[in-house]
Amino acid sequence: MKKRAAALCGAAAVLAGMITSIPADASAGSATAPRTTLTTAKPTWKKCGTSRYPTLQCASLKVPLDHSKPHGRQITLALSRVAHTAKTYQGPLLVNPGGPGGSGLSLAGFVASSLPKAVAAQYDVIGFDPRGVGASRPALDCRPGSFNPVRPDSVPSTPAIEKANLDRAKAFAKACGKKYADLLPYIDTVSAVRDMDSIRAALGAKKINYFGYSYGTYLGAVYAKLYPQRVRRLVLDSIVDPSGVWYEDNIGQDYAFNDRHQAFMAWVAKHDATYKLGTDPAGVEAKWYAMRGALAKNPAGKKVGASELEDTFIPGGYYNGYWPSLAKAFAAYVNDKNTAPLVAAYENLGAVNASGDNGYSIYTAVQCRDASWPRDWNQWRKDNWAVYGKAPFMAWNNAWYNAPCAFWPTKTLRPVNIANRALPPTLLFQATNDAATPYQGGVTVHHALRGSSLVVEQGGGNHGITLSGNACLDKYLATYLTNGKVPHGSGVADAVCKKLPDPEPQSTKAALSTASDGASSAGATLHGLLGHRG
Repeated sequence: MKKRAAALCGAAAVLAGMITSIPADASAGSATAPRTTLTTAKPTWKKCGTSRYPTLQCASLKVPLDHSKPHGRQITLALSRVAHTAKTYQGPLLVNPGGPGGSGLSLAGFVASSLPKAVAAQYDVIGFDPRGVGASRPALDCRPGSFNPVRPDSVPSTPAIEKANLDRAKAFAKACGKKYADLLPYIDTVSAVRDMDSIRAALGAKKINYFGYSYGTYLGAVYAKLYPQRVRRLVLDSIVDPSGVWYEDNIGQDYAFNDRHQAFMAWVAKHDATYKLGTDPAGVEAKWYAMRGALAKNPAGKKVGASELEDTFIPGGYYNGYWPSLAKAFAAYVNDKNTAPLVAAYENLGAVNASGDNGYSIYTAVQCRDASWPRDWNQWRKDNWAVYGKAPFMAWNNAWYNAPCAFWPTKTLRPVNIANRALPPTLLFQATNDAATPYQGGVTVHHALRGSSLVVEQGGGNHGITLSGNACLDKYLATYLTNGKVPHGSGVADAVCKKLPDPEPQSTKAALSTASDGASSAGATLHGLLGHRG
């Protein structure tokens, strides 16, 4: 759901170029009748292929900043396309990697090249940078360098540490409000959905097909609610729970990420012959927290303190392909007092550059605007200490990541009720041990979308599971995109696929990589595009 890492920075560059109560704004985010869409000029597509995606084309599209004022100020969306080549044409397939704040430009190339050729050839696969993101203009960057190391310890064990973290959150919210006062009221999910319909209109399509990961599933569900008659096919992978948008969803993440981190600790213990950190998962976990305590006092390379360590290991909760390199860095620090692999892992997975600053700015702008958040910090303190007592791994790191919402300068909207009885068959994918979007969210959306079909990856914990090496899942996806057919079962799940094997350990003498040698290249590529906290 959240986008922190800088995995998408190159894509956007290459393809572009005190607490007070604020009332909810009921009108701006309500799922009322769609705004009137102006007749829009068709995009002018130009070649922008890369070595990996040579057939990629790019264009831009003007849309209203405020869709209730279609003749008012315009903003620019960056688009990408891999055009169809088959005689049978099934229309545009819009794709989104999530976030909020994720760039979708390269995702179009990935999806088009990862689907079976005969399937991809029938679609114009359309990527886009949502408003404020990446190559779209204007692009938000509220407070550059907000995540520069070394930050205060995320666990507010003293009043001084809590104040330091609170000051960071307040400063970010204040900077964003000052810099983008004219834009923030229009950076939200519903506005992004109306942009998607403008894309549809510009493409000359009566209906769209849509494929979204993570937060992109919420974007797709809201589009389907506002424009059900314009949905042809809908694929949602790793599904946001719409009943918890957004404060409760983030609390739920904390428990799920703690479970996933413990699964990683158990994997390290299983491979003690390689990592030599012990065979008892609880003992391995104790060594991890001891490492955290040591780094809080003496950051590695003057870069990796306690908070940065969490930033580095959180991606392992999204994708187990990172486990071998993370375990190697962990073992080098504990066994050899060697900080270099840990610093390298932080720079690969945890550090934030300009793209990450943009992604985080959009993340906060959307989530803080979309729904109400507690405005009394005492509630945050109470809730997060309670979570920390049971699930310490990410509790306070996640709290501070979202804390600007306690001080956000714009009014809040009401979340859209995505329940829908007017859609064609839709296809949902969910892993049972997904940490970023826990399993129950997939079940909730399955029940909310009448006629939907839920495909479950049993025991899987990766976030984003299609087109990443699981042939069972991809078979259902390809069939649906070919002929609209979905599986039907008698239980909660309509179909169940086995998870992929866990990665093999990586020798501690091998060169550091961001994915295990045994991880599928498709999985590594996909999770690079989806990012972390994305």
